[in-house]
Amino acid sequence: MTLFGTAGIRGPVEDVSPSLALAVGQAAGEPGETFVVGRDGRETGPALAAAMEAGLESAGADVRRLGQVPTPALAFASRGRHGVMVTASHNPPADNGIKLFVDGVEYDSDAEQVIDDRVASDESRLARWEKWGDSERLSVLERYRDAVVDYVRNRFGGTDGTNGDRPLSGLRIAVDCGNGVGALATPQVLERLGATVVAINASVDGHFPGRESKPTPETLTEFTEFLADGDFDLGLAHDGDADRLVVLGPDGDVIHEDTILAVVAAHYTADSDAGDSVVVTTPNASARIDERVRAAGGRVERVQLGALHEGVAREREQGTDDTEIVFAAEPWKHIHTAFGGWIDGVVGAAVVAALVADAGDTATLREPVTERPYRKVSADCPDTVKTDAMAALETALPDAFPDAAVDTEYGIRLEFDDASWLLVRPSGTEPYIRLYAESDAVDDLVSEARSVIETAIERSQ
Repeated sequence: MTLFGTAGIRGPVEDVSPSLALAVGQAAGEPGETFVVGRDGRETGPALAAAMEAGLESAGADVRRLGQVPTPALAFASRGRHGVMVTASHNPPADNGIKLFVDGVEYDSDAEQVIDDRVASDESRLARWEKWGDSERLSVLERYRDAVVDYVRNRFGGTDGTNGDRPLSGLRIAVDCGNGVGALATPQVLERLGATVVAINASVDGHFPGRESKPTPETLTEFTEFLADGDFDLGLAHDGDADRLVVLGPDGDVIHEDTILAVVAAHYTADSDAGDSVVVTTPNASARIDERVRAAGGRVERVQLGALHEGVAREREQGTDDTEIVFAAEPWKHIHTAFGGWIDGVVGAAVVAALVADAGDTATLREPVTERPYRKVSADCPDTVKTDAMAALETALPDAFPDAAVDTEYGIRLEFDDASWLLVRPSGTEPYIRLYAESDAVDDLVSEARSVIETAIERSQ
């Protein structure tokens, strides 16, 4: 495919232009279908959404305009119909993107390929004039927030009266909304669940004046200081469309994304009555997840990065009547399958907060997780060399680490008896081969693996 990456269509607005949005809308629209269309707070969002709506309607589809909403709210509204979210997620302000949904789930690769082919063919898909669709405004935010609150109350509230309705009672939480549309949902949900909430960067602004849209330890330095200087139990941060969630302790330190994933996965596994509880994650996710899920009585299955929804569908299809997909996640992005089939940072924020409330503090919550040193490094590799280099590494890496179990389905993942692991995969967007590693002796492991990688790249040129 030329249009779609690991998270829909995304790029500079010179490429993700109104003409492209019109073409994608006409390629996706079908007579008699209904699409909900939402957008984040970017300056280019209104024009792109209008072009998308025109494309859908001229292809015969009806459109329900949601306006500014978090991506998970758009996904929630797409249940029983189709959906389009105009967002570039955590990308810079000059970028934008298009993400397609059906019945609460992102389009799979086959459906995206159909859209890609239709756009590339430049064949007109205009419906007859009398078959063009119509549009109307639809409000979904309040219903979405209500649904998140009810979900968390039912899971964590218990039956003890007022406190059952307020499972976050007593928690002080700071939320850095990053000037994204998470400001329209997360603070409100947490407050209704009983927390005392202080929200910063909570005005939706497509210039992202408070910080870069992507929440990282580097971009969250001011928020870190704010937490450290305050009296908070927990810090939470979103990207521009609120599908990502970063969790910080009361001291302002970012808690490793795989630790959060392991904690939430263990909760859902332990809470399940299924005979076969499954957590779906990605090859770059830590073995600490496998350890906590196994301890809770479940198993972990992996799927390629950016395809959690496809992994969930695969495991459901291959499972038995006793199989339940209890959770799916890649670092920073969580699918709470009992709530919906989409990545949802708002639900994630509320669930993590409820787990902290149950544990008493973040230190107690993360204490069962073995946190080994983790590294992510990149080796320069021209795009034209990646295929040959990765083919060479399928032999060279197992030869260099003969005691490791090897999986080559999504990159090359090596796992060791002491729960150390490494993953080597080509970047899909940059001229690098990525190396991820976790081990008590991580620097030695990275050094040896990087040497093997660089040799393979050099010999492939």
